[in-house]
Amino acid sequence: MARQVLADTCVSITELKKNPSAVVAQGEGFPIAVLNRNEPDFYCVPAEAWEELMDRLEDIELNTIADARQDQQIIEVSLDDL
Repeated sequence: MARQVLADTCVSITELKKNPSAVVAQGEGFPIAVLNRNEPDFYCVPAEAWEELMDRLEDIELNTIADARQDQQIIEVSLDDL
């Protein structure tokens, strides 16, 4: 079954085993598709790209929470009352 490759750079598992650091450098900061028998098996994602992805995911989750709370009743509070 053919699968779509979601990366501009592809390498074989054999290439990855030979020199993982060179493979990561080859991606120039972007994910690399690692192929097994010419099918994508997994993606090698540099740490900086992974951290950015996790930050964006967290932002999406926080926006979802904020949107869900948008229609809640607003309670007026005075600092003097506290």
